[in-house]
Amino acid sequence: MNNLNLLTDDELVKLYETGNNNAFEILLQRYKSKAYTYIYLIVRNRDLAEDIFQDTFIKAISTIQQGRYQASGKFLAWVNRIAHNLIIDHFRRLKSENTVSVDAVDYDILNCTKLSEKSFEDVLSNEQLLVDVVQLIDALPLLQQNVIRMRFFEDLSFKQIAEKTGVSINTALGRMRYALMNIRRIAAENDVYLELK
Repeated sequence: MNNLNLLTDDELVKLYETGNNNAFEILLQRYKSKAYTYIYLIVRNRDLAEDIFQDTFIKAISTIQQGRYQASGKFLAWVNRIAHNLIIDHFRRLKSENTVSVDAVDYDILNCTKLSEKSFEDVLSNEQLLVDVVQLIDALPLLQQNVIRMRFFEDLSFKQIAEKTGVSINTALGRMRYALMNIRRIAAENDVYLELK
């Protein structure tokens, strides 16, 4: 299994097509965190993100097994496109069932007062911002990435983060402070505006 780690995504897909399940396991391990983060940043609901994440990889598996995967060297982008389509389908379904209201649905993205007067299309137009945020987090040093992910995606307290990483609470807070400062700096240097429309 170790030598599989050295293969490219497209090589792993080809292996999986021939029945090597370990090849897909490697792809899943390689990208599950980034794919889940991408989904969560858009839907802002852990249960919904889990469901869409699972549906995304079920669809990816099905497409590969049917021999319809086009090798491009961009497996994560392909997976995120599947996720994006499933997210759109989900919100369209909600809209058509007339369940999209501030009272009836408890998804943060639909209840956020900043977005409450926005249409479904306006909400999705913020997707580029969310993609940018994921890329900004990826550009941070690993220790800062970890504290951001644990705090915002796993919803851990600073005490829990400190325990999980074996550092003091002050160190965890310091890492968060530097992570946020670095995100703002990198965003400014790349003309990325960190505001929802």
